[in-house]
Amino acid sequence: MTVTSLHDLYISDEQLFPIADKVLDGKRLSIEEGMTLYRTRDMPALCRLADIVRERKVGDKAYFVHSLRLSQTNICYVGCTFCGFQRRFGEEGAWDWDLEDVWAYVDQYDHPDLTEIHISSGHHPKRPWQYYLDLVEGLNTRYPGVQVKAWTAAEIHHFTKITRPRLSYREILSQLKEVGLVALPGGGAEIFAEPVRKRIARAKVRAEDWLEIHRVAHELGIPSNATMLYGHVESLEDRLDHMIRLRQLQDEAPGFFAFIPLAFQPDNNPLAIELGRQEFTTGLDDLRNLAVARLVLDNFPHIKGYWIMITPELTQVTLAAGVSDVDGTIKDERIAHASGAVTEQGLTEAELVDLIKGAQRVPVRRDALYNELKVFA
Repeated sequence: MTVTSLHDLYISDEQLFPIADKVLDGKRLSIEEGMTLYRTRDMPALCRLADIVRERKVGDKAYFVHSLRLSQTNICYVGCTFCGFQRRFGEEGAWDWDLEDVWAYVDQYDHPDLTEIHISSGHHPKRPWQYYLDLVEGLNTRYPGVQVKAWTAAEIHHFTKITRPRLSYREILSQLKEVGLVALPGGGAEIFAEPVRKRIARAKVRAEDWLEIHRVAHELGIPSNATMLYGHVESLEDRLDHMIRLRQLQDEAPGFFAFIPLAFQPDNNPLAIELGRQEFTTGLDDLRNLAVARLVLDNFPHIKGYWIMITPELTQVTLAAGVSDVDGTIKDERIAHASGAVTEQGLTEAELVDLIKGAQRVPVRRDALYNELKVFA
């Protein structure tokens, strides 16, 4: 998309004119301008503006990875109200794998193109710290060439509680890096605004600590992603506050690869019952959220459309609204599906390539660190 003036954007909402000027000039948007973007009814112009930023960053490329989601347990004491994944000891549907169980599970999905093992699971109150070190080291030993991207900041915070003497964030992350951890996933962020966080994730890591963990990780040379859970009880102002805090951290301690908005899944969880609804976020809200993120998070290389939560069909549309990454093949995703996701639990490479090409983008298979492995011209 070659745009050189406001006339090329066909803007019908006059409030977007000064924002479009700043976008074309590569200037940073304020939180007030972000609110204007959330409230505008001129969705075509919003998407075109986001796509200008996307094109400047990646050209016509759209990225994906061969990834396996590994959740070695759903035993968790945190009790987030939006979660349908967590179980207590002895509860129906609970699982808790020893290391040999993990190896047997990964063996089912191991293949020559598997690039990334993405680990996120429950906060297990009884597993010792050494178990997690052995897990990461064992995966690296048994599956050479596969990168381990593991443990959200919420889990890193949990690890400090189970170590004796209690280790710091820096010590936890340093030890994980020594045994082969290459990156952190972005989960556990939810919404940073304290009133909302207390309502949906009271016992989870505090927003300030989530940010500090990612700061320390970046300082240690461990890159990461960042998420935001939306579509529940948060306000638009809360969403923007979340993004602005991430943008500030990226300025101060660069290391984020991608921002991943996660749509609330309204089934099998206490929050859905409390709200008395089982509606998914609308496609319009999903699309707007991604476009606004692309415009506000100017220092993030990628905005990711997570097809598991918003469907592959809508993800394809988002590639024209600022999104430059569609996540990956995934395989056996469990966390979102436990809360009501209706998508498949994985896609093939051929399906992802067709999805990207159908949006007139160039598919690029990447690794966990965004090194390009194959470009599908």
